[in-house]
Amino acid sequence: MNTGLIDLLGWLAAILTTVAFFPQLLKIWRSKSAKDVSLVMMITFSIGVFLWLVYGLAIQALPVVIANLVTLILALLIIILKIKYR
Repeated sequence: MNTGLIDLLGWLAAILTTVAFFPQLLKIWRSKSAKDVSLVMMITFSIGVFLWLVYGLAIQALPVVIANLVTLILALLIIILKIKYR
């Protein structure tokens, strides 16, 4: 596979996995309820995303860094709202 196609694949995966969190965040924001979101899962997920971010920085992979930075921010916002709307 050529490098351009691999980069495109990485960016597409990064965009899709990051954008997937927006509907959940908006639902929590609008309903003022996060009762169906597991706090333990979100914390565990956020730690994993943080580690992916560190990994992306270490290997200098821009799609990995950007996707995981944005995803980490979204996940942390969900955690904050989960705690706020308890």
